[in-house]
Amino acid sequence: MIFNALAGLYLLAVLLRFLLQLAKADFYNPLSQAVFRITDPMVRIFRSFIPGYRGVDFSSLILALVIQAIAIAVLVALYGYSMPSVGFIVTWAFVGVLYFIINIYYFAIIASIIMSFVMLFSGNMNPHPILQVIWQLTEPVMAPVRKIIPPMGGLDFSPIFIFIAIGLIQNILVQTFGINQQIAQVVIGI
Repeated sequence: MIFNALAGLYLLAVLLRFLLQLAKADFYNPLSQAVFRITDPMVRIFRSFIPGYRGVDFSSLILALVIQAIAIAVLVALYGYSMPSVGFIVTWAFVGVLYFIINIYYFAIIASIIMSFVMLFSGNMNPHPILQVIWQLTEPVMAPVRKIIPPMGGLDFSPIFIFIAIGLIQNILVQTFGINQQIAQVVIGI
């Protein structure tokens, strides 16, 4: 459980680095700086042989897949299961990273909803740096939905449709890959 938590936290940091770069979030935000400092030593190693493309840093995404694959192999060994094939580990690393990214967006949207209400009722309209990063992270997902379903009466209904889409994607992943209790034990983020 300790290994799962530590590997999950580092995987979260690496995936946040990738997603914040995709969202073009403020690099000078304290949370962005912390994520950068935590992940930079390993990303720098991967960046030496994995180039970026059009501003997208694929080295952090590949690092996340490698961390997930190593964590799966270690957790399989810790639980005492027989070691699966490399193809199994790579497939589940990909599924685990995808599921983890979906969970990041799910909880980021919930956090932004809660924090916007807290800000509204507190009277303080200066958002906390963490809230700014969460808004910058979720805006690329929320903006296209807002174009289709504009806010009505001051209420933004786009998160509801995004939650429905997240639920559908999670169900598709569970049904397609047959995620069961044993697999959920060894794949971080499920």
